[in-house]
Amino acid sequence: MNIHEYQAAEILARHGVPVNPGRVASTPEEAADAARELGGTVAVKAQVHTGGRGKAGGIKLAHSPEEAHAAASQILGMDIRGHVVNKVLIAKGAEIDKEFYLGVVLDRPNRQILVMASAEGGVEIEEVARERPEKILRVLGDPMLGLHPYQARQLAFGLGLPADKVNGFAAIAQKLYEVYIKEDATLVEINPLILTKSGAWQALDSKMSFDDNGLARHPQLEEMRDLAEENATELDARQHGISFVKLDGNIGCIVNGAGLAMATMDAVKIHGGDPANFLDVGGGASADQVAKAFSLVTADPNVRAILINIFGGITRGDVVAHGIREAMERVGVKVPIVVRLSGTNAEEGKQILAEAGLTAVGTMDEAAGAVVDAARSAAA
Repeated sequence: MNIHEYQAAEILARHGVPVNPGRVASTPEEAADAARELGGTVAVKAQVHTGGRGKAGGIKLAHSPEEAHAAASQILGMDIRGHVVNKVLIAKGAEIDKEFYLGVVLDRPNRQILVMASAEGGVEIEEVARERPEKILRVLGDPMLGLHPYQARQLAFGLGLPADKVNGFAAIAQKLYEVYIKEDATLVEINPLILTKSGAWQALDSKMSFDDNGLARHPQLEEMRDLAEENATELDARQHGISFVKLDGNIGCIVNGAGLAMATMDAVKIHGGDPANFLDVGGGASADQVAKAFSLVTADPNVRAILINIFGGITRGDVVAHGIREAMERVGVKVPIVVRLSGTNAEEGKQILAEAGLTAVGTMDEAAGAVVDAARSAAA
């Protein structure tokens, strides 16, 4: 789950990180009132769950309430990378001396928590990693022991900070690590973390993502979810207990089991195709679940063929086949369907599918090749 910049700032402030004060506005009039309340120069910043706001014109400086009104009028309703701006943050102007990047994320290969810092703040970290990777400093925090003070200072010295600024930076780095752990986050970053001309540290912009599986422990975070920022199809899937992520390809995938779903997408890619989605229909794969899966997949106009990949383990193949047949009767599917059915009672399931006009293959490789061919033929 992602949250907005202003919400991330609220969380950082609760953990003792110095942030830039601001007000949220959903109309130009509210923006003008916020600018009047804050006084002086303010930044009017689009609140959307995507990067690149500045390049898209989603961040503007305003030197008066009237200018804030005009800026908000331009930004509200703007489409930034497929996200419509419904609210803006009015933040007090900062006197920036230097900009830095500071972030915490999971390092899966090392099974530790990666803390990154860079003196190239204010720039998308992906761009820095691509063009100047040597500018990103990294230390690993142990999940059990945490980030040690000497590691935080190591980052500070690596950034070339003067001695009197090292402890301040190190304290923020440790607090950011604390936020990551205590809030069950998957990403916490400040970009930029600035030194003001008066020598104070301040988080000028921040971003956070959270592990959906941990939200039960954090009801206050669940309340921050902005449904308008989330994919409508993914929300529909979540409400029906289906794991669904929309992708950019043209081959719909309906699979039981997350690991098998990922392997299915790999097989499709190996055969030269592009998956249109990740979809784990769940262990039961009942008629209701399969019907909902069909509706989710076919809602994407780019889908040219569907691959159903079912391994019957606890769930029997004949039960799944009955579910597929019933689901097809409910949902009008107008694209080719390839079924791979294997495992418990697979042969009985294939017979049921044959009666419904579907031929089930036995291997995932064969199914992936067949569905890629079907998608190409349908697109021709």
